[in-house]
Amino acid sequence: MSSSLTVIIPCKNEQPNIMACIDSVRAVADEILIADSGSTDGTLELVRRDPDCRVIEREYRCSADFKNWAIPQASHEWILLLDADERMTASLQLEVLQLKRETLESTSLLAFEIGRQSYILGKPVRYSGWQNDTVRRLFRRECRYQERRVHAALDVPRDRTQLLEHVLEHHTYRSLAHFAAKLTQYAVWGAEDLRKANKRAGVVPMVCRPAWRFLRQYIFQRGFLDGRVGLLISGMGAYGVFLKYAMLWELERRERSRQGRPQTTDATVSPPLLTGAATHHST
Repeated sequence: MSSSLTVIIPCKNEQPNIMACIDSVRAVADEILIADSGSTDGTLELVRRDPDCRVIEREYRCSADFKNWAIPQASHEWILLLDADERMTASLQLEVLQLKRETLESTSLLAFEIGRQSYILGKPVRYSGWQNDTVRRLFRRECRYQERRVHAALDVPRDRTQLLEHVLEHHTYRSLAHFAAKLTQYAVWGAEDLRKANKRAGVVPMVCRPAWRFLRQYIFQRGFLDGRVGLLISGMGAYGVFLKYAMLWELERRERSRQGRPQTTDATVSPPLLTGAATHHST
């Protein structure tokens, strides 16, 4: 007996991506649930014309919070969650259909991991630390994402998961402006997570962590083999780490100001921040 599957696609202003994502899941989905967080670019008009889709809407706070709200609204026990910039390949479709027929009904597993082949500015990324990218996206409805702002993973024990053979396509970062906007939002959320964990924005993390990110991705994870794309990923990654700690410093400064404490003038102070943000649903 085949198990039923709900596909959840969180989105906001994904008009260029949404229909390609939906088309890639039709073969496996018994329900397609579009979880929208305030699209204004025509995304919802496209989706509502599609009889296979059901739309739910709510304000977006962060990825984990939004997905944890959407998951209980699925009609079926098993969920496949894709971001709008992801696509199922034909081979992954066949693998999931086989799981529905033979495995999902009886397995004791809670989730399946899926590898991702990413593309940035239309170019495939084969190194730079992205070559081992896996995400837990096929899971039981009882599962939830970790309560954190940045890169929250599905909270499932490792021994209750299994890696699928085939991969998703991930068409991320349409432009450098898009890339920078996402890094800025990640930096905001990452700084808030660090502050909650009582981390400090000292000189050492602000200097050493960005430098290590660049060396790790470009040299040790062979980003140089990705050519200019690898240099771009490594450089932007280092910038994102620096921005996160700069924003953590800003949070500390604001807290001191509210408490009426004198501002520090020592070496922990960073230059003024860039501002700006973009909503992102990816984990």
